Amino acid sequence: MKTMKLPLAPHRRSLLGALLLGSFSALVACASPSASVARPTPGLAPGDTANGADNFYTSDRVTVQKVVFKNQYKMNVVGNLFVPKDLNRGAQNPAVVVGHPMGAVKEQSANLYATKMAEQGFVTLSLDLSFWGESDGQPRSTVAPDIYAEDFSAAVDFLRTQPFVDRERIGAIGICGSGSFVISAAKIDPRIKAIATVSMYDMGAANRNGLRHSVTLEQRKKFLEEAALQRDVEFAGGETRYTSGTPEELSDQSTAIDREFYDFYRTSRGHRPNTTTHPTLSSNTRFMNFYPFTDIETISPRPMLFIAGENAHSREFSDEAYRLAGDPKELVIVPGAGHVDLYDRVHLIPFDKLTTFFRNNLN
Repeated sequence: MKTMKLPLAPHRRSLLGALLLGSFSALVACASPSASVARPTPGLAPGDTANGADNFYTSDRVTVQKVVFKNQYKMNVVGNLFVPKDLNRGAQNPAVVVGHPMGAVKEQSANLYATKMAEQGFVTLSLDLSFWGESDGQPRSTVAPDIYAEDFSAAVDFLRTQPFVDRERIGAIGICGSGSFVISAAKIDPRIKAIATVSMYDMGAANRNGLRHSVTLEQRKKFLEEAALQRDVEFAGGETRYTSGTPEELSDQSTAIDREFYDFYRTSRGHRPNTTTHPTLSSNTRFMNFYPFTDIETISPRPMLFIAGENAHSREFSDEAYRLAGDPKELVIVPGAGHVDLYDRVHLIPFDKLTTFFRNNLN
């Protein structure tokens, strides 16, 4: 086992603690010739673009194709397939699936990681989790962690049918909430040969306990009661309610965490019109029954890499997963980085470490 702290980065951010309860929050495939290029939304504030923030990065060294494939629930999962232009398509090459933050879409962070890793020679696939983005699932913004994990396995199904992908050399990256979903998937899918998480959220623990166990049992029960009563409303045809996620506007009462997420999701830095980041209130309670770190040690001897920012409010989840995981495992702490910094700040994201990890373990 190994813990690594990367060299000090110039950008430092200090985050205040805050209460967080549910804040994020058979294969038929087809492909279009190319995926539409996502660009910043005009008319919004630019956000903080320090340290190379480049969520909408594209590369002339990579081709991008929109793909659609089925998960085991027969739902269409939509993704972007990134292939290096100089790839030897007559050979079998390693591949990596990339999952977006909870409540986000593939155009937020996942495409960036997929593009950067494709530049290093990997075939990569970013995907919209079910109920989000372009993938199937009704009602929209539903919390369904079991189906989210299934989507990662369905992405592996898809990649294993590609003639230029080595079926036995497929890994996965999960960003934020997807870090917990990819762990959930890997526990029961040994075809995922190497697993990396970045700014990981254990979406179960975050909802049950809040950050640093700041949620009391009474608060949890109150939330459960509120969500249960909302089921009655929706069953009778009433209006859907949403919870948590990124605030729509800031005020004097906004926390440092609110401001951190707002700067990405509500500005041109990372905004996408096809997501609000708000899950439905009545479904969000499913995270209470989500325990991705239970039996995490059974993933061993497949290697795991956990990457977190030094100042990230979510760092506790990477620390805990690293503590519980079996060998081989590695924890990389990025100095000066917060949680959202590792979504898009290319001068802070350790792509070199990710490249080395997957090259060494998808060999």
